[in-house]
Amino acid sequence: MRRISSRQTFYQKRIFPVMWFGFLLVFLIVLVSGTGHGKSMPPFFLIFPVLMGAFGYFILKKLVFDLVDEVYDFGDFLVVKNNNEEVKVPLTNIKNISYSYFTNPKRVTLSLREPCAFGKEISFSPPVILTLNPFQKNPLVDELIEKVDQARLK
Repeated sequence: MRRISSRQTFYQKRIFPVMWFGFLLVFLIVLVSGTGHGKSMPPFFLIFPVLMGAFGYFILKKLVFDLVDEVYDFGDFLVVKNNNEEVKVPLTNIKNISYSYFTNPKRVTLSLREPCAFGKEISFSPPVILTLNPFQKNPLVDELIEKVDQARLK
């Protein structure tokens, strides 16, 4: 058994959004509380945090919230865990593996032949590989592609 998903997923899915929206809320509270005593504030200062919140939610929804928590490689199958739910995915059920390395966090998306409890696609973030080449593929992803290919040939 080997973990093939990033350990930072918990932080990215649960801690960072709370920090982001918490900062925006504190910013709004400070702005509103500072406008007492008959002073008026330009509407831009109130619109900016709202727009930042909407922008942050949109980006997080597209890139982070759909990531599963953990993925483990057991050789012939993967075990995928998300929100206290666990699914076993045979390598033969994986139709395609796509890897996005220009996003943050980087994403691996498994397209399945037969849907599982998490749907027809499972996305996770692979472990971070420190490199000077930003275009280098993750060796774990290449290895997973080879394993899936070998499982199809059997």
